[in-house]
Amino acid sequence: MSYLVLARKYRSRDFESLVGQEHVVQALSNALTQQRLHHAYLFTGTRGVGKTSVSRILAKALNCTGADGQGGITAHPCGVCDACRDIDAGRFVDYVELDAASNRGVDEISQLLDQSVYKPVMGRFKVYMIDEVHMLSTTAFNAMLKTLEEPPEYLKFVLATTDPQKVPPTVLSRCLQFNLRPMAPQTVLEHLGTVLGAEQITAEPGALRLLARAARGSMRDALSLTDQAIAFGAGALTEAGVRQMLGAVDRTHAVRLINALAQGQGAEVVAAVNDLRGLGLSATGTLEEMAVLLQQMAVVQAVPDALDANDPDSAAAVRLSGRLPADDTQLLYSIVLHGRAELALAPDEYSGLVMVLLRMLAFRPSGAAAPAPSRPAEAPPAPVAAPAAAMASAPAPVPAPAPVAAAAPPVPRESVRPAAVAPAPSTRVAPRSSEPPAWLDEQPFDGEGAGGSAISLEDAEAAAEASVVAPVARRPLPADKPAPVHVPTDLGTRWNDVVMQLCAAGAISALAREMAMQAQCLAIETQDGVPVWRLRVEREMLRSPALRDKVQAALAELLKQPVRLEVEGGGTATDTPAQRAAAERLRRQAEAEQIIHNDPLVQTLMQQFKTARIVPGSVKFH
Repeated sequence: MSYLVLARKYRSRDFESLVGQEHVVQALSNALTQQRLHHAYLFTGTRGVGKTSVSRILAKALNCTGADGQGGITAHPCGVCDACRDIDAGRFVDYVELDAASNRGVDEISQLLDQSVYKPVMGRFKVYMIDEVHMLSTTAFNAMLKTLEEPPEYLKFVLATTDPQKVPPTVLSRCLQFNLRPMAPQTVLEHLGTVLGAEQITAEPGALRLLARAARGSMRDALSLTDQAIAFGAGALTEAGVRQMLGAVDRTHAVRLINALAQGQGAEVVAAVNDLRGLGLSATGTLEEMAVLLQQMAVVQAVPDALDANDPDSAAAVRLSGRLPADDTQLLYSIVLHGRAELALAPDEYSGLVMVLLRMLAFRPSGAAAPAPSRPAEAPPAPVAAPAAAMASAPAPVPAPAPVAAAAPPVPRESVRPAAVAPAPSTRVAPRSSEPPAWLDEQPFDGEGAGGSAISLEDAEAAAEASVVAPVARRPLPADKPAPVHVPTDLGTRWNDVVMQLCAAGAISALAREMAMQAQCLAIETQDGVPVWRLRVEREMLRSPALRDKVQAALAELLKQPVRLEVEGGGTATDTPAQRAAAERLRRQAEAEQIIHNDPLVQTLMQQFKTARIVPGSVKFH
């Protein structure tokens, strides 16, 4: 006797055994019980979710005569009468299944409709089931419209399709449509356990989980993969065997990669990819497993108790969820999804995998175990300076918005990337003589000094000499850690002049220019007759040998002699060209604002209109 595959052997025979489509079962059962029957049904959904099975069950429910031959239309077909047995066997003459993919022309449909004028031979209803109905031609659809709208009372149409968008609206409007949903992995897993129990085949829970995930919502695919796994494992389903058959990547590899990314261990990431290459595991499967793990981590971060405690894979997701902030988990998940689409463009899938992982490493959160490099695409934030006198004042004034070079509204503190922003110098504010309009959020100008957030020219000049500059960081500094102080030095002046010459000549650009602007010259020494410039650069990414070599070559060309750069990290740079440029911008901005405030016409207007003010940030220098 030939073997019957599991997908056919365990096809649902009645509504009670139909898995994962409770919404369809409930609607059809109630309609059959109340005798409220439509003349045309349309079942949509992906492959293997039960469209054909529902059609056959519906045909049996309409034609079942019961075990005693006296039954009628029922939501619970007996399965033993002639009609039920013949429909299951595919030999019931009043139930016609037509494959529209191979019978898509108007001639085939016309032939089918010509037979509809004859009453059922054996059953109560004649049922036409047209599978993949979207494959019919336009003329074939037009030919069946009239019969589909007003068929004889003994004729029922059942249409099935995986692509309802291709079905004409004129057909959709004549049908009662049911969307069969893809099944959840847990539903597939439970059904596989039931089937294997009936087959008396032992299976490890991990093997069933892999099969349920690989089925992607299709019960037929799950049963077909189970057949293949039984053959592969010689009658037994083990997790290792099923993983080998599917080519799936073990969860431990994804855990290892995400743990290395969270800690900023680039060497461990590359080593993990080399191990995957040695094992012959798929790069696409690796990214897919990482996406699943990151999704579970995001769920844990949002709802800590949402994961199934009985799933052994949940423990790793719970453990890793505490090592990454929620926004960084979302970022890595997005990079994984986009990286899967880019693998086909890479020279080979493993080099593509390495680049996707290095992209995650480049955007690693600053709160990771290792110091995080700055994001390559992020422009250096403009340092905000504050007068030294304001830092030494005893009473803490109310912080006012710092002036900005561009004409833009003040940015809230929470959205600014620089860490600590020093308060602006205090200003005198005259008491209001009347209630200001609702749109005002600043105190009015008092007619004697700079109102609002204006900065005096004297304070700005002091700030240019000794300014408080916010370091480059993603999160604000703790309150007990003061921002570094810009301390001008002779070496800093010399390095600033050299960098300005290099930039003006176009000798350096992009990241090399950024490295030079963010570097502080600590010493200039001579070793073996070669000048050695020792620099301090805070950003790890800017300390790369490639950038150092570019700046070194440009400096040697400028000085017309060989030089060597030594770049070190650690500590805080206090005198860089970027900090000097920021202080100069602040001084020029304050000078421009002071010119506006000292203008006689402006003074007159502010004295005449007590609620008048100069909007912070609206004054720009040129």
